Amino acid sequence: MSFDLLITNGLVIDGTGLPRRRADVAIRDGRIVGVGTFDPASADRVLDAKGRVVAPGIVDPHTHYDPQLTFEPYGTSSCFHGVTTVLAGNCGFSIAPAKVKDREFITQIFARVEDMAPGSLAAIPWSFESFPEFMASREGQLGVNAAFYVGHCNLRRWVMGEDCTEREATDEEIEAMRVLVREAMEAGAAGLSSTHAPTHLDAADRPVPSRLASKSELDALVTEVGRSNRGSISYLPYSSIGGLDEEDEDFLIDLALHSRLPIIIQGLGARSKVDAPTATWDNTRRYLEEARAAGAGVYSMLMARPFNRRFILKEGTSLFDGVPAFARLFTDASTVEECTAMLRDAAYRDEIRHAVENPNRDPEKGSTLPPPHLDKVYVYDAQSPVNRKRMGRSMAELAAEHDMAPMDMMVEIALEEDLAVEFVWRTESDEWREGTLVASQHPHMIIGTSDGGAHLGRDDGSEWSSWFFRYWVREWGAWELEEAVRQMTQQPAALLGLHDRGMLIPGYAADIVIFDPDEIGPGSKEFVHDFPNGEGRWCSKPEGVYATIVNGVPIVLDGELVPDCGLPGQVVRPG
Repeated sequence: MSFDLLITNGLVIDGTGLPRRRADVAIRDGRIVGVGTFDPASADRVLDAKGRVVAPGIVDPHTHYDPQLTFEPYGTSSCFHGVTTVLAGNCGFSIAPAKVKDREFITQIFARVEDMAPGSLAAIPWSFESFPEFMASREGQLGVNAAFYVGHCNLRRWVMGEDCTEREATDEEIEAMRVLVREAMEAGAAGLSSTHAPTHLDAADRPVPSRLASKSELDALVTEVGRSNRGSISYLPYSSIGGLDEEDEDFLIDLALHSRLPIIIQGLGARSKVDAPTATWDNTRRYLEEARAAGAGVYSMLMARPFNRRFILKEGTSLFDGVPAFARLFTDASTVEECTAMLRDAAYRDEIRHAVENPNRDPEKGSTLPPPHLDKVYVYDAQSPVNRKRMGRSMAELAAEHDMAPMDMMVEIALEEDLAVEFVWRTESDEWREGTLVASQHPHMIIGTSDGGAHLGRDDGSEWSSWFFRYWVREWGAWELEEAVRQMTQQPAALLGLHDRGMLIPGYAADIVIFDPDEIGPGSKEFVHDFPNGEGRWCSKPEGVYATIVNGVPIVLDGELVPDCGLPGQVVRPG
């Protein structure tokens, strides 16, 4: 027998949860054809993995790569961290379907909700309108594997036009959307995504279209997906910000039973993104047991990596969108001079002094995005001698020393350097670690939530997998390596219905990551301007990841994209 690629001498962790074993992995025509002992002379190419783990490529169930993959096919930064399959189109909006006249409407949602640069979005090569046309356009154009949800917002815009942001749909309009869902599933959609979350607003500060949908409308569309007998549903309920209420609990069970598909939400167990995941855990555990007893597949993505988001007031930030008074600084002022004048105005300072501690909780008044708590906001980088001594210290800590409010402390530090001081929001704490561990071990919780491809001005979370391996596995010893691998490979692949991904078994796709278990970690992150029209983003490179292999083709070696590796990625379809 001859092979296209042979990976020799590695410690194979196959994704099943079984203990590692030393073995070679033989690959031909993009598939694993054997795990055992093979003659290197029988392969066209050999990678020596001695001392390294050979594992299935990571499957990321929650990304927003659908725009980026049209002009950057490898899904950077995720591919650097061993991700070989991404699921895009989450949170209710996707790149298709989109009529020509609606393209600007769709892209502004990506820009507002997911912090994507308009200059980059302008580079999308729009050669499609319908969802089947979009799926066909991605064939042979991907560096990583990708599955795609069809977004509820897109369906409403296609059928209802401008009314999609104004009202509920009629029975006739719902039926028209069901037809679009049917077409999308026949074309291989991963399922449907939707949102009722009050944090999701468009560029005009209107609720995104799916937020205007009745629950009966969403139920009809989810039931239609279920008729295909494949895929999953990604959904953010209204009460996902603040802790699930009883009405949403019952609705999620209904969606799961009507569709007989996995219903995947976010934030279960927490009150908000800034809380430890077990803030409401007793009630959450009670609910999950009820769902399990009913046979309802309700799951929640778990952010198992703390926030580490840097921001500079001079450049603006969306982190405080849920604090209207402070958010005005980035909308009412267009220059540094105007921002400075606002921050020196006594009346404005009075208005914002305790605004972070009292964020907006009324969706009728705008975003309810939970803001960074100022005891978790630190000086990250500064130039003045005074501020450099403050690096690594929190606003609350510094404010206590100066007998002032934390907001006043942050403003004074920023004003000292014309608003160019770099702050960082870090949520890691003992409470966060303890809560995350408890939540992560529940079978209804799914490790992940990278948001890859989104939030490019702050932190897309694409290093979540290498972060998990370094801290949860190696440093804290909370997870066995074999089970951590299974949680990021076999489990999400099975949940999403990707039947030939997620394990190193003969016949499966040769999606593989090779890493050093003693060195793997999130590595470094830098702001680069490598996107269309010179737009910038944070790019993350890990430590200890040797190779990322997609369908038998190495696309990343030693932390860099392989030149001329081609486009080995595939459009993957559930079932």
